[in-house]
Amino acid sequence: MRSIRLLAAAALPVLLLSGCRDRTRTAATSKLEDSAAIRSTSPRLAIGGFHTCMLTSGGAAYCWGNNGFGQLGDGTMGVPPAVNRAAPAEVTGGFTFTWLSAGSAHTCGLVSDGRAYCWGSNKSGQLGDGTRTDRTSPVAVGGGLTFTRLSAGTLHTCGLVSDGRAYCWGWNRYGQLGDSTRADHSSPVAVAGGLLFTQLSAGTAHTCGLVSGGRAYCWGSNKSGQLGDSTTTDRTSPVAVGGGLAFTQLASGPEHACGLANGGRAYCWGYNGPGQLGNGTKGGRAASPVAVSGGLTFTQLTAGHTCGLASSGRAYCWGSNDSGQLGDSTTTDRTSPVAVAGGLSFAQLASGGSHTCGLVSAGAAYCWGWNLQAQLGDGTTADRHTPVPVVGFP
Repeated sequence: MRSIRLLAAAALPVLLLSGCRDRTRTAATSKLEDSAAIRSTSPRLAIGGFHTCMLTSGGAAYCWGNNGFGQLGDGTMGVPPAVNRAAPAEVTGGFTFTWLSAGSAHTCGLVSDGRAYCWGSNKSGQLGDGTRTDRTSPVAVGGGLTFTRLSAGTLHTCGLVSDGRAYCWGWNRYGQLGDSTRADHSSPVAVAGGLLFTQLSAGTAHTCGLVSGGRAYCWGSNKSGQLGDSTTTDRTSPVAVGGGLAFTQLASGPEHACGLANGGRAYCWGYNGPGQLGNGTKGGRAASPVAVSGGLTFTQLTAGHTCGLASSGRAYCWGSNDSGQLGDSTTTDRTSPVAVAGGLSFAQLASGGSHTCGLVSAGAAYCWGWNLQAQLGDGTTADRHTPVPVVGFP
């Protein structure tokens, strides 16, 4: 059975997973899974455990879904569903953001001068403001650093400064902050090892990064081989992903990670229970990269379940599909990529454990999958097995 950390009591508890994950998903209250580690390589679209956020073309941030910890940033919080938002609500403060990333129940953004702001749950210091106080509107990350990229994991957050040094803050039980310790930190600490990164991706309890030339490194929990170093040994500082591949992009999921190699071929490693590695199998794990089957090439990957964006703009997803999060009109798990239904052409994708969203080139957002907390933004709480438009977005 998985070990779980109860973030706070609410009408619908938010459960966050640590290193070992239950292999079944039955109760609605466990839908968050480790999904919270939402990864969006897209700076304009970010998915959290039960919430979604997006930037307008002018840099205003809007969020919708669960707001039990203030993660929507609209100045409110409380017991769901009373505070949930079924349509986009503007983040307060008048900030113009250039980048968004969302964790389980917190959200972070960059403004044009590189300062980072976060809001929402802060029980492990994941907002980086030196406190453990939840925030309903953006607060500045401490330390005086300016960042070029951010990535929010379940209960931790990481950022890159302009020279490529990586800093992380928040929950650190498995070494996912990479500072050679297992102590939580409520303000940024430097990732050990002296590596200079070009990209970061934070998962549930692990983090991965790319260096110049495309070599991948990961650190933190490795119960399912999600560090890709051919072991299942946790690491408190970066270790190289095996296989000798050079990647152009990384995406970290709950207990797995994926990368795009030169040419757009996708590779994944880690836990493969419902098929999120995409290699045609289900169950077990891979402690080093395996090729995603089907011969497709992608321009972007996002991991919770896993999705890829082809150069044509077509979206493909694979892995768990119990709520329709793969978007193929079914609730059948898939062990290799299946096309998202509807024929839409996307410019960006973001996925969590149980829902997915995409941004089309015209700027409209579509979401699909689990919707109990209104995280699809379509004005309802009904699950959707194919993309539906987010309503009321500016």
